[in-house]
Amino acid sequence: MKDTIHTYFPKVSDIKKAAVVLKQITSVTPLQENYNLSSQFKAKINLKREDLQQVRSYKIRGAYNKIHSLTKEELVNGIVCASAGNHAQGVALACRKKEIYGTIFMPAPTPKQKIEQVKMFGGTFVEIQLIGDTFDDAYHAAKEEEKISNKTFVHPFNDEKIIEGQATVGLEIIEQTNTPIDYVFVPVGGGGLASGLSSIFKQISPKTKIIGVEPAGAPSMQMAIQHKKNIKLDSIDKFIDGAAVQQVGDLTYKICTENLDEMVTVEEGKVCQTILEMYNKEAIVVEPAGALTISALDSFKDEIEGKNVVCIVSGSNNDITRTAEIKERALLYGGLKHYFIVRFPQRSGALKEFVIDVLGENDDISFFEYSKKTSRENGPAVVGIELEKKQDLDPLIKRMKALNFYGEYLNDKPNLFEFLI
Repeated sequence: MKDTIHTYFPKVSDIKKAAVVLKQITSVTPLQENYNLSSQFKAKINLKREDLQQVRSYKIRGAYNKIHSLTKEELVNGIVCASAGNHAQGVALACRKKEIYGTIFMPAPTPKQKIEQVKMFGGTFVEIQLIGDTFDDAYHAAKEEEKISNKTFVHPFNDEKIIEGQATVGLEIIEQTNTPIDYVFVPVGGGGLASGLSSIFKQISPKTKIIGVEPAGAPSMQMAIQHKKNIKLDSIDKFIDGAAVQQVGDLTYKICTENLDEMVTVEEGKVCQTILEMYNKEAIVVEPAGALTISALDSFKDEIEGKNVVCIVSGSNNDITRTAEIKERALLYGGLKHYFIVRFPQRSGALKEFVIDVLGENDDISFFEYSKKTSRENGPAVVGIELEKKQDLDPLIKRMKALNFYGEYLNDKPNLFEFLI
């Protein structure tokens, strides 16, 4: 982004070779203008629909391109990889198509939907090992397996053939429009897609600004660029599992440092709002990592007005069992969900009084847990309240205090709050 670092960069000729290879297995995904977003931001907002790939993410591009490049001996020995989900699906399908055997290490908290998809795409050609809590745990286990078994490790992002495969996303975008593209927003996890896409744009469309987008809870690329070295984060929020890594690749770090015009982060709650909006308004299912780029548009609303913008929708492998958590995080981020310790007087009619005199007309109790364990005058209950507008919070608290129901506000107390969500 600032200083030039001499390193490997994908050439246009190599990316075009990858595109030829990928014709065997991938789709040329649509580049669609989204009229709701275009109207909202007074710009032409195009979505590159990588969620419509057969494996429902762009990861098949890099995985297949890498496996296709292996020697006959390497193919016979088989492969091993680590993945939080989408890379695993791409590898699994590539193994099945090439009829080679692979061992896939995935973090234990990986959504069940992604695990089942890996099994489905790979069939009898893959074995799944669930290990550790993060991608990095799975990565280290996979590297150990590589040493023991002599299998080829297929890295999810820090590999030249992976990067060249992911770069075909950018090549397609350039070929799909006759209008110069002003901005491309690209999600960043380990950096494979950002490295490949930014490289093709810098060579063919150098005036296009490339904005990398990371989760606020896992800003590994942003921190590496700021510190001018590829550091490893001590801890991350794993919610946006497709883009949550503690450390990016050395190769992708160097490419992104030189190619990206800006790195930004987006709060996980904002991403959850985007997921719900895309489903409710567009009937588009996106996974958390797939919603990152759209979520970043608010931060650039003045800058992108009147511009031609592309957002990469990187995947749609979302587990329906996460819907409740997604809604909860969206409401909390929007200031519409609040938790309190409420002190209820130990007399009949107290709850009725709270509902009638404390709650606003459009307020709703969404969580209630009460247990009387003492003979004190007031009994505590944990109450979750959903508001229609975030501005309704202060009047609600004032009514609680005036009628002696107020005990404590829990949203800003993480040690207590973590037990609720």
